[in-house]
Amino acid sequence: MASKSICLYFQVHQPTRLRLYRFFDIGKDSHYYDDFANRTILRRIAQKCYLPMNAQLLEQIKAAKGKFKVAFSISGSALEQFQRFAPDVIESFRALAQTGCVEFLCETYYHSLASLASESEFTHQVLKHKKAIEDLFGVTPTAFRNTELVYSNAIGEYVYGLGFKTMLTEGARHIMGWQSPNFVYGCDTQPKLKLLLRNSGLSDDIAFRFSNQGWDMWPLTADKYLAWVKESAKDDEIVNLFMDYETFGEHQSSASGIFDFMKALPEAVIADGTFSFVTPTEATKKHKPVADLDVPDAISWADEERDVTAWLGNELQQEAFNKVYAMTEKLSIVGDPELWEDFGHLQESDHFYYMCTKFFSDGEVHKYFNPYDTPYEAFINYMNVLSDFQIRLDEKRAALDVKETVVQEVAAPVKKKPATRKPAKKK
Repeated sequence: MASKSICLYFQVHQPTRLRLYRFFDIGKDSHYYDDFANRTILRRIAQKCYLPMNAQLLEQIKAAKGKFKVAFSISGSALEQFQRFAPDVIESFRALAQTGCVEFLCETYYHSLASLASESEFTHQVLKHKKAIEDLFGVTPTAFRNTELVYSNAIGEYVYGLGFKTMLTEGARHIMGWQSPNFVYGCDTQPKLKLLLRNSGLSDDIAFRFSNQGWDMWPLTADKYLAWVKESAKDDEIVNLFMDYETFGEHQSSASGIFDFMKALPEAVIADGTFSFVTPTEATKKHKPVADLDVPDAISWADEERDVTAWLGNELQQEAFNKVYAMTEKLSIVGDPELWEDFGHLQESDHFYYMCTKFFSDGEVHKYFNPYDTPYEAFINYMNVLSDFQIRLDEKRAALDVKETVVQEVAAPVKKKPATRKPAKKK
């Protein structure tokens, strides 16, 4: 096995999109989701990306006889939509799982930002997602990838406490300084947790720049790209290429040559012999940490800042975020399954992303992924839904209080009147 490694990881997620929910729907109609849009978009992406790319990867893995390996994390929201609208996609992922060359990572079930708000909710979603992967694919995740690669020292400690020893995050420049992302690192406050850092430049060359004919490096070929990877890691150990799976066929159309590129790249890497493909868990077993990484504030893989401002950078986002998580305690008391399910989907990070007001360096990226015309429309629609959800939750809580009162009254001991003493008879 070559001493240097390439770790290729794909994120699979589809949000549960909300329907147009008007003020006058509040308290009258509690169906929040745009089923038509969710089904239509999912089937389109399944045909353009998931099914053809899964088939291509399966063929490549078999042809490479164990030398080509990849990793996936698939959100619970996406898994639910696959089961409902595209069960053939689930079957194609099962076929990949059976090769033994594909690792499935754990993440938050609802692709949420719970790690920034509630440790208990974060734990619940991680365990729920772990069970879903076990049930659907017959494998137990041993590595973790948080939503949008969000990471901090505190989150790393949570994750290690849940039994994971490997975690993926971003090689953010403001954190790395002079250090290279092309090594394994440890968590500063929990060194037993091993970190794999995304090489943002090389990952984005595929994910964002591949089909840009105005790019001075266009067109990108497998041989050219491999040369860049070798140059990047000439003194390093591992190159982590992390990207959205929808890159293939959806964000980069098949006409751009992206499928041909991804077919040629593994062949070129294997033939060259400098690198071997590893999964995340294999990577942290093969390579030892070179240092512990101190990340006091949360980072992510989004935007130039590589922080969490894409979701929590303005007052609209913060108000929506705080309001939804303020309901956690009352939900725990009520314990209603339907409310818990809606609560999960209302936590999806996409809802807050749509409210982003960044229209500078990352404006076009935000616009591409946004079904709303403005961030304000996204906020109003979401808050209308949240208002109806609040009403349902309050009604359930009130009904529970009434029930508890009745039970207490029924169970209360009946007070007996003291026995009256009969007057003694005169002799």
